[in-house]
Amino acid sequence: MEMKFITESLNLYLVAAIILYFWVCRIVNSLWLRPRRLEKRLKSQGFKGNPYTFWYGDLKDAAKMTTDVQSKTINLEDDIDPYVFPFHHHVVQKYGKRCYMWNGAKPRIFVMDPVWIREILQKHEIFVRLYTNPLNKLLITGLIAHEGESWARKRRILNSAFTITKLKDMIPVMHISCMELVEKWQSMFPDTGSLEIDVWPYFSDMSADVISRTAFGSNYEEGRKIFLLQREQVRLVSILSRSIYIPGQRFLPTKTNERMKEISKEIKAILMGIIKRKEEAMRRARNLDDKSNNDLLGILLETNYEEQKGGNGKEVGMTIEEVIEECILFYFAGQETTSSLLVWTMVLLSIHQDWQAQAREEVLEVFGKRKPDFDGLLQLKKVHMILYEVLRLYSSAPLIVRVTAKEIKLGDVTLPKGLELVLPFLFVHHDKEIWGEDANKFKPERFAQGVTKAAKDGQLGAFFPFGFGPRICIGQNYSTVEAKLALALILQHFSFKLSPSYEHAPVPILTLQPKCGAKVILNKI
Repeated sequence: MEMKFITESLNLYLVAAIILYFWVCRIVNSLWLRPRRLEKRLKSQGFKGNPYTFWYGDLKDAAKMTTDVQSKTINLEDDIDPYVFPFHHHVVQKYGKRCYMWNGAKPRIFVMDPVWIREILQKHEIFVRLYTNPLNKLLITGLIAHEGESWARKRRILNSAFTITKLKDMIPVMHISCMELVEKWQSMFPDTGSLEIDVWPYFSDMSADVISRTAFGSNYEEGRKIFLLQREQVRLVSILSRSIYIPGQRFLPTKTNERMKEISKEIKAILMGIIKRKEEAMRRARNLDDKSNNDLLGILLETNYEEQKGGNGKEVGMTIEEVIEECILFYFAGQETTSSLLVWTMVLLSIHQDWQAQAREEVLEVFGKRKPDFDGLLQLKKVHMILYEVLRLYSSAPLIVRVTAKEIKLGDVTLPKGLELVLPFLFVHHDKEIWGEDANKFKPERFAQGVTKAAKDGQLGAFFPFGFGPRICIGQNYSTVEAKLALALILQHFSFKLSPSYEHAPVPILTLQPKCGAKVILNKI
């Protein structure tokens, strides 16, 4: 009996030892052997970078450099690249464009050739999105987080909500929110003189109000609650993202983790209530043969209903949970990108008074003092040029990351499966070899003959304000039209210049945002 017990114990110890051995081998491979193999392979193909440092790679140096650089502000005429992404810029300056940095134990190669970038974004099933940190799923949900057939099915349904006809129908609703902003500013003016104001929080609130009205219709007040919760969620995730992610850390009962869970549940509960009421209203409307759904949620639910009705047993349409994810994405993408575009447009037009005057002249020529309409917004060529130049200089999505789903040849290099690729759009948009020696200067006339002739020497396809390829931003027209409408109304009612107290500090917080706000001085027209 005792011998049997000893034998069983030895067997258990042996099994435990084998498991421990394989576990240790796996860790050694992932944290040392594999990084060294990849480092050797990249160097053999002409890539350069810092030597691999166990576990952390370049993350400690990157974090310290970013903290040091962004603790200060910069001059308006300075190149923003070394301020926005100081470590990335340092690596490119040190090793050239064919370089890499270490994201922990994983190398990330820099892709700055527009031809390569277009190929990567075109082949989206091979170069897929990277989701190593589960915290990002609290913010990045819906269409943007799916791949393959799931993505294709959702994209097909969502396309119906972003047609030009539907967008045209949303203009009156957008106008309400934009006009409320103008009236709010007018009410804040002293009896005489000008008004100094930080426009950033106002644009943030306005774009949230627009997305609330256009996404949720009569339920837009509840949409505003989602915005406040989402804003808090962004802040909490941003704080945690500055440190190295440790698997499982989101399950620890910390105060921050518990709050993020509460926010996620509260957002989903509000959306579930909105969707249920919307579906009930739509059922009543169908009985009356009324299909007038002009808000994004109504369009989405109606299209989803038609998909499911004609599915013949196949997996079509979206579940309620998937509809909730799309609503969160509406809010996140629609609010962040437009407010960022508008704030940098105000800053640049405050500096370049000549372009502000030209834009105002164009707006008054097309609309006078009357309410802007969709067809008139399409005639604002100079305003369009201005917005594109702002998107070039202050890209809403300044950098994205992709990862190879399999081994693939890109240009003259062969990339192994699982390799991470950094696509620094901001650097490409400021590249003097592509845009000329004045690449960092505000010159909307670059786009006078369209995007294809904007770059130096007719270089094509170097402008990625909304991505590229099949997965190009589905809401690009929505964002551009909203920005045009808001800017047209502001130009009709105000002239503006930078406040002497303005501090220049563009930082990447999901989108490119002004860390110190954007103080301008308004004057009534």
